[in-house]
Amino acid sequence: MALGELAGLKMGPATRDAFGDALKALGSKYPDVVTVDGDVGNSTRTEVFAKAFPDRAFNVGIAESNMVSVAGGLAAAGKTPVVASFACFLLCNAYDQIRMSIAFPDMNVKLVGSHSGISIGEDGPSQMGIEDVAMACTFPGMVVMVPADGPSTTKATEAMLEHKGPTYLRTGRAKTPIIYPDGCDFQIGKAIQVRDGKDATIIANGLMLPIALDAAAALEKEGIKVRVLDMHTVKPLDEAAIVKAAKETGRIVVAEEHLMAGGLGSAVATVLARTTPVPVEFVNVGDTYAESGDPEGLLQKYGLTTETVAAAVKKVKNR
Repeated sequence: MALGELAGLKMGPATRDAFGDALKALGSKYPDVVTVDGDVGNSTRTEVFAKAFPDRAFNVGIAESNMVSVAGGLAAAGKTPVVASFACFLLCNAYDQIRMSIAFPDMNVKLVGSHSGISIGEDGPSQMGIEDVAMACTFPGMVVMVPADGPSTTKATEAMLEHKGPTYLRTGRAKTPIIYPDGCDFQIGKAIQVRDGKDATIIANGLMLPIALDAAAALEKEGIKVRVLDMHTVKPLDEAAIVKAAKETGRIVVAEEHLMAGGLGSAVATVLARTTPVPVEFVNVGDTYAESGDPEGLLQKYGLTTETVAAAVKKVKNR
């Protein structure tokens, strides 16, 4: 069954494609924006901007640490650099440079990590960004966004450029269902309730949001009404929406295409432990690296499926 089919969603573009198109469309509105790329612009889709604004696009080659340092210098000179590479290359290879050249001096640099999660498929674990959200969240002052579809990625891209300060935007390679065909009210740090319910709440982002909606649609046929929150911003987190869901539904499931440690699940659990302790279950990649394979097969093997999310709701409901 196609992703989003149970929820009645139509397939749309990959979030990396929506990002590339949005950046190009916003180029004239934001004349200080420049791109800094590590020779993968055809994959991150910064090449769309580069073709439209060639004098504002810099390709530093396969040298992510240098790429980030160059971006810090451009920001210090008054530009708004959008730095894009594969999520794992950007966060893992250039962590220290992000810390010292961007986060610590609070530079207005926009980091974009493409090819996130295990859904990149055949490229394999060396190129799967599965720890990037956790790493990005460790930087004080860093905004961390994980949009789920094309329209919300378009809004997230502009929100990223409007925000003054360092940001990390996570995008993916796989095509995703359109959750917001009429657009959405995207605000940094404000979750979007995409489905109401009283028996439990699924908090999800990225590719797991349409899977969460499929699970909610399947559970409704069994008489279980599930609320679904699009937690597109992991930092700053919408604590009010989490507390409200915990008080009104009493049970939480968190679903993300990320390692168990340090991502959305950890952030939500921290809020619940401090404010509103309720039963909670987690659906994620776990504590393991994945492998090379077709995207659908990998999602199935590592439990990022409609069935797994629905089972987690039933488990938390019975606790």
